[in-house]
Amino acid sequence: MKFGGWLALIAVGSCARGTDAANAATQSSGAKASAASLDAPARRAAAKPPTLAEVPYGDHPRQVLDFWRVESATPTPLLFFIHGGGWVASSKSDVVNLGRLSEYLNAGISVVSINYRLVTQALDAGVKPPVQWPLHDAARALQFVRSKAGQWNIDKTRIAATGFSAGACSSLWLAFHADLADPRSADPVARESTRLFCAGVNIAQTTLDPRQMKEWTPNSRYGGHAFGFMPDPKNLKTRDSQFAQFLAARDQILPWIEEFSPFGWVSADDPPIYLSYRTPPALGHDDKDPTHTANFGVKLAEKLQSVGVECELVYPGLQDVKHAQTHEYLVNRLKGRR
Repeated sequence: MKFGGWLALIAVGSCARGTDAANAATQSSGAKASAASLDAPARRAAAKPPTLAEVPYGDHPRQVLDFWRVESATPTPLLFFIHGGGWVASSKSDVVNLGRLSEYLNAGISVVSINYRLVTQALDAGVKPPVQWPLHDAARALQFVRSKAGQWNIDKTRIAATGFSAGACSSLWLAFHADLADPRSADPVARESTRLFCAGVNIAQTTLDPRQMKEWTPNSRYGGHAFGFMPDPKNLKTRDSQFAQFLAARDQILPWIEEFSPFGWVSADDPPIYLSYRTPPALGHDDKDPTHTANFGVKLAEKLQSVGVECELVYPGLQDVKHAQTHEYLVNRLKGRR
C-alpha cells in the first residue's frame, strides 16, 4: 500500500476497451504532428500565448513550464502535460500541436506544460540512472504547480497528467508511485503531494523492465538509454542500439528498474487510468512499432483490473467505446462527469 496523505485515491472499477481514431496521427518517438493536420480549434489555440511562460521550477534551463489560466470564480481543475520524445528530444510546445490545448481551456480546465532535463543531459552529467532526471523533474514540477494553487486559482485535488510516449510513461509513473511529498522539508514545494486525480495517456510504455518487454513483444528495443545503455548521447540514433546489453544487465540494475518502471508500482490506491494506442495488440509477437505497441496497455490494464483500479484501454477495432479520445476522458473526469 502506498502512502499519499490527503490525496491518496482508491479507484475501483473495471477495464473498458475501445478505439481512438485520433492516435492515427500521433507522434512516433520524438516526432511531432504538424499544425496543418490539426482541427480548427487546435489551430486557433496555437496562437493563444500562455498566461505565464518559461516559469522556472528549478535551476536548470530545462526546468521551466508554461501555464494557461482559465478565468473562473472558483479554483479550476488542471491538465498537467508532459511532452514525449523518448526523454531525449521535444519540448513543452507539444501541448499545442498534440495536446488538444483548446479542448481543455474551452472546458474550463487550466493547463500546464513542462520541459524537463533529458536523459542525454543526465548521461553527459554522469547521473545514474539517467532516467531519474526527467521523472524527478516531472514530480518536482507537479509539486511546484501545487504550491502555486492559491495564486493560480487551481484546485490542487483535481490534477490530471497526460502525454505521449515517454511523456505518457512519466505520467503513469506519477500516477502509481508512492507520494514523494516530504512533510518535514524546509522547502514548501517539497511538502506538496505528487499524487494525481487521474491520468489519460497515449502510446505509453508501461514498463521499463527489459524482461517484461521481451516477453510481451519479442522485438522490443526501447528503454536501455534510461539506465545508461546509450553509447553516444550526442547521436540520438544510438538510443535503442543496446537492448541486448540492457537485458543482460537486468538483474544487476533491478533496483533502478523497480524504482522507475510504472508497472511495478501499481496498487489498489491508484487513480483511474485511460490508455490509448493506435494499433491493436498482438501479445507474444513482433510489432511494427514495438516502442508504442498496445501490448504495453493490455498488460497494464490486466494488472490494474486485478487490484481493482478503474481503467479504460483503447485501441482500433474494439466496440463499445466509452471515450473515443483521451481529451474526452480527461475533460469528463476533471469536470466531474463519467
